[in-house]
Amino acid sequence: MLFIYGFTCYNIPMDIRVLKYFLAVSQEENVTKAAELLHTTQPNLSRQLNELEEELGKKLFERGSRKIVLTEEGMFLRKRAKEIVELTERTETEIADYDKLASGVVHIGAAETFAMRKLAEIMIDLQNDYPSVTFDIFSGSTIEVTEQLNKGLLDFGVLVAPVDLSNYDYIKFPQNDIFGVIMRKDSPLAELPYIRPEDIRDKPVIVAKQQLDGNMLSGWLGGDIESLNVVSTFNLITTPSMMVAAGLGYAFTFDKLVNTGNDSELTFRPLEPHLDTSLYLVWQKYQMFTKAAKVFLERVQTKLLS
Repeated sequence: MLFIYGFTCYNIPMDIRVLKYFLAVSQEENVTKAAELLHTTQPNLSRQLNELEEELGKKLFERGSRKIVLTEEGMFLRKRAKEIVELTERTETEIADYDKLASGVVHIGAAETFAMRKLAEIMIDLQNDYPSVTFDIFSGSTIEVTEQLNKGLLDFGVLVAPVDLSNYDYIKFPQNDIFGVIMRKDSPLAELPYIRPEDIRDKPVIVAKQQLDGNMLSGWLGGDIESLNVVSTFNLITTPSMMVAAGLGYAFTFDKLVNTGNDSELTFRPLEPHLDTSLYLVWQKYQMFTKAAKVFLERVQTKLLS
């Protein structure tokens, strides 16, 4: 029996090729166009899709006269199929490259942190010695990165505390990230050297979803996070920084993630009481590394722990 995230398939060999067919049709929303892209015939592709629906016991497409769209079950399968195909292709590449001298892709997931600057320096240093090693970066919140890491889609994750490290081996970065608020330089709070809870309770604020769900910001506010006037939430700070520049409000974030130089409309103020957080490079316990991932970890250990 094969279980694929909500689809229980008895005695069904889940063919990666068929999943690629399914993904192509979901992208093109047209069987004929997808068949051309896949270099197969339209009847063959239609037959493969019909057999997939029969095997899963689910209707995956709503078929119209001009295009076909995914059902709710189809959208669910598309997400999982992408992960399965990606992991399969990555495994094939790693096996093919295994006997080569430290080549291939190192997959890193990173929460937003200035620590990536230090990792970038290590990447440059490594590529000077191993030009065939490249990097694939997944950007997201700590929660999103850990999800990808736990699925085996990443070699390493850069995580921001608080985070449960019990399932990982890790290296702690020597510097912490400083937490604070970005704002327009002409805003009233920009005149202050730091921001206290009473300074911002009545102001419109933009907050990361993880900050609302965690204890760090709540603790700084004395447990009264509901007192904040939250006008928007976010996962990554780039777009919210534009919203702050437009005058929407103030955004809680870490220092050095947003340009606050002389050519910027924005400035950063730390919090009072002071609030910073630890940073970790993590990987799954008992993980089997590719040669590329192994030499990267060795270089990180040399540079960060020496």
